[in-house]
Amino acid sequence: MKSALRNLLSCLTLLACALAALPLAAQEGPLDTAPPTNVTPEEIIKHFAANETEFAQAREQYTFRQDVKVQTLDGDTPDGEYHEVFDVIFDAKGRRTENVVFAPQSTLSKISMTQEDMEDIRHRLPFVLTAADLPEYNVLYVGQQQEDDLHCYAFDIAPKKIEGKKRYFQGRVWVDDRDFQIVKTYGKTVPDIRKKHGNGSDENLFPKFTTWRQQVDGKYWFPVYTKADDELHFKLQDVHIKEIVKYQDYKRFGSNVKILYEGKELPKDQQKPGQTPDQKQPAANPPQK
Repeated sequence: MKSALRNLLSCLTLLACALAALPLAAQEGPLDTAPPTNVTPEEIIKHFAANETEFAQAREQYTFRQDVKVQTLDGDTPDGEYHEVFDVIFDAKGRRTENVVFAPQSTLSKISMTQEDMEDIRHRLPFVLTAADLPEYNVLYVGQQQEDDLHCYAFDIAPKKIEGKKRYFQGRVWVDDRDFQIVKTYGKTVPDIRKKHGNGSDENLFPKFTTWRQQVDGKYWFPVYTKADDELHFKLQDVHIKEIVKYQDYKRFGSNVKILYEGKELPKDQQKPGQTPDQKQPAANPPQK
């Protein structure tokens, strides 16, 4: 997000980890730093990265609605808003596409939405760490923690290095100890962008966020809710922003899609097109607004 004030007047940085002060969510237990039992952190990482790879492939075969709302606040009062609702669907030729169903005129005046913001909303707020992406990150086991009724392993994640203009996730993920899948994410996309040119500078800053997942079709944990409530510290002003992203109405597309779970194709009687999310609750129930 760019400061609109800077744009009117008109260094690469990484997130300095302060993850010891992570915000507590509802029904979140204390962090137990004891090592896992009967399994090593390396085995957990390998297992959940493989499952994340299968999940990423499966999610590409689902339609869903994404509701995005970004607000700037003066105290507790919103003074600008960007709102977009779009459906991720398949066209007549089976190609994945987006259909915008609601997009009123933005009233944001303190910031402007950038291409990086749009890409983050679609691809990095619902962070997925696949086996192919794993070599790009340092993954550190930090302990075990209860998230509602789920017992989870917690890992801190940071990119090993920044390559060109590529964007990354940095923060913490919680992995369910039964399904070995990410069920909750907290952190931010990096790097923040600060470029000097002439007598001015170009700043594009990004908030910390939490994404919760919920189990869909009894197998994979899909992102269902993202919330950011953060202060962006631009050179000329601080801007308080609030961002809510909802992912709704997941439905599997078509009848010829092979859904894999732990490397095996699910039996046909477990592959139900259009099945709604099951009753298993998301990790640390997200606040619904």
